[in-house]
Amino acid sequence: MTITVAGEPVLAFLLASVRIVAWMAVVPPFSSRSVPAMAKVVLSLGLALAVAPAMADATIPVDTVGLIVTVVTQALIGLAMGFLTSVLFSAIAAAGSLVDVFGGFALAQGFDPLAMNMTTVFGKFHQMLATMLLFATGGHLLVIGGLLSTFKLLPVGATPDVDHGPDLLLRAFQVFFVTAVQIALPLIAVLFIADLGLALMTKVAPQLNAINVMFPVKIGLTLLLVGLSFPVLPGVVRTLTELSMEVMASLAGGG
Repeated sequence: MTITVAGEPVLAFLLASVRIVAWMAVVPPFSSRSVPAMAKVVLSLGLALAVAPAMADATIPVDTVGLIVTVVTQALIGLAMGFLTSVLFSAIAAAGSLVDVFGGFALAQGFDPLAMNMTTVFGKFHQMLATMLLFATGGHLLVIGGLLSTFKLLPVGATPDVDHGPDLLLRAFQVFFVTAVQIALPLIAVLFIADLGLALMTKVAPQLNAINVMFPVKIGLTLLLVGLSFPVLPGVVRTLTELSMEVMASLAGGG
């Protein structure tokens, strides 16, 4: 018995998996070293099967040069979408890092062997908390679904429109900074007022020796404020999930 397989559908399937695995190589938590590379490849192949019907009419170049160009294009598309998505979701970790700076925890930086960079206490904590909320609320399914929907807007073999790429990048960074500041600003304001009050107490009544209680008070106050900010994070994660889907659709040419 001879089994024959059409070449173009197989090529379209493999090219789709290239875009997906490039996206996973950038977007946390898939980009972490805790996720094996083989798991990313297998997951990308499985997700590519979900978009296989949408690629039935895709035009794939079969010559060597055209095929190489298409592979590079799909990898760049996946990396661009993944980078914009990671920028948006990094806003919560950036808010935690701002709290570390004003709360005094930035002095306790440590090397993260999984991310291969230096991280602060609440920066890493907020990143892990955002990841947990993303999976607990099913937001990861929405983000992955947004990635798969880009194959309808930008099929494999099509040329992407990069004219509005800089605008999307500026929008992603704008959301990143605004979200990080909105989360951390109330905490920073309270910590600043606490520092100002302790400084005035030290100046007015030096005999109280307020400098000795300043650091324990700031630590306790920072922990209290971070705990009070937890109810805000689910709404932030939901908003960032919707924005990441919109950004990927816009990058694929969906307006």
